[in-house]
Amino acid sequence: MRLIRGLYNIPSDFSGCVATIGNFDGVHLGHQAILQQLKKQGAEHQLPTVVMMFEPQPREFFAPDQAPARLANMSEKLQDLASFGVDYVLCLPFNQKLRSMSADQFIQTILLDGLRIRHLIVGDDFRFGCDRTGDYQLLQKAGQESGFSVEDTKTFEVEGKRVSSTRIRDCLSANDLDAVNKLLGRPYRMSGRIGYGRQLGRTIGVPTANVILQRNKLPMTGVYAVKAIEIEVAGCNESQVLDHSGNVKVWQGVANIGVKPTVAGTPEPSLEVHIFDFSDDVYGKRLSIEFCQKIREEQKFNGLDELKAAISNDMKVARDFFNN
Repeated sequence: MRLIRGLYNIPSDFSGCVATIGNFDGVHLGHQAILQQLKKQGAEHQLPTVVMMFEPQPREFFAPDQAPARLANMSEKLQDLASFGVDYVLCLPFNQKLRSMSADQFIQTILLDGLRIRHLIVGDDFRFGCDRTGDYQLLQKAGQESGFSVEDTKTFEVEGKRVSSTRIRDCLSANDLDAVNKLLGRPYRMSGRIGYGRQLGRTIGVPTANVILQRNKLPMTGVYAVKAIEIEVAGCNESQVLDHSGNVKVWQGVANIGVKPTVAGTPEPSLEVHIFDFSDDVYGKRLSIEFCQKIREEQKFNGLDELKAAISNDMKVARDFFNN
């Protein structure tokens, strides 16, 4: 799968595509149904498939303080899209220029001139263009005039309710990991490279791996029983994103996810993982952390003795969970 950053980086020999547009946050079962539609239409039209997205996401552009936490960072999202066979991801900067673009300009500049669109898959409630004046009916009219077809996405439900990123965030807030996993079709994970943290754990005999999250907000906090999966991705860079490959190792452990104050006093998302019965050096490696069971909420402690007692109990609860 190839990542294209910006409209002007589309290859000059690009001869058309089948595309869809969306945030695809978490790539849940609803998204997966859209990707299946996309792949089917790509095969029928004998054209590459494209997922178009925006950075930042529109809600983050208009109201950054009110925008919800993402389920996945950009790297995780690209890995998930690659695993479902998407050929290209076109990432456009959502800025004042794009925000001011009229619906007709969006169709002409991005869909026709840029992507040379042949078939487009969007929800029938999809809105675009300045002040959200563009809609599904306008796309259909433009398609009839310019020679591309438009198809709406099918609503995907689990237990009688629509699957959405918002619903998954609500389930995470309610500590319902079983529901989250059902809506995703897989366990919920976060991944990142291991960097140097404060190394407080080493001073109390519980070394932790500090996972660099590349997130501004967290969809969940607390202490969890986790699985840590070491991922080696060969040849992965911004323009050519590959699916997980190479040697994969899985360990059990306990993790704390939350916020820690920086020197300037600004909270910073943090994920620290203690891996059971483990002594290897993982600095610089990439871990995927699978959240299996919540143990407790984050809390402050009155000194190291109280902290050590809580961690000892967390480890016991996590080991009991895995043993059972």
